[in-house]
Amino acid sequence: MEKQDIGGDNTSSKVLKVEHKDQWDSFLNTSNSENRPVVAHFGASWCIPSVAMISFFEDIAITHSDVLFLSIDVDDVKEVASEMEVTAMPTFVLIKDSKAVDKLVGANPEEIRKRIDAFLQSTGVDMA
Repeated sequence: MEKQDIGGDNTSSKVLKVEHKDQWDSFLNTSNSENRPVVAHFGASWCIPSVAMISFFEDIAITHSDVLFLSIDVDDVKEVASEMEVTAMPTFVLIKDSKAVDKLVGANPEEIRKRIDAFLQSTGVDMA
């Protein structure tokens, strides 16, 4: 399991990079069994806004250890991007019990943080 983000090479990352569909399914199954919410960042290495969001996404992941943060390059894992109906990058999908409960398209850190915080409050996760 590689700990990298889109276009990144930080091996101490709290964001896990999804490299294939089976790994995605495994992460979702694990999050379900642990009753752990998931925040997924769909992007592409060639998409400047996606790349620009990497450090922001990592910062949020560091402050929320009870949440599974995943990074998906849409070019590498097209099946997952299609399944989650991702049509633009970056897209952030908030997932509980393997179901998308919120989706935000675009590189808007303030709105992303607000939506993630509201999502985590609704799932009962302790806020940092």
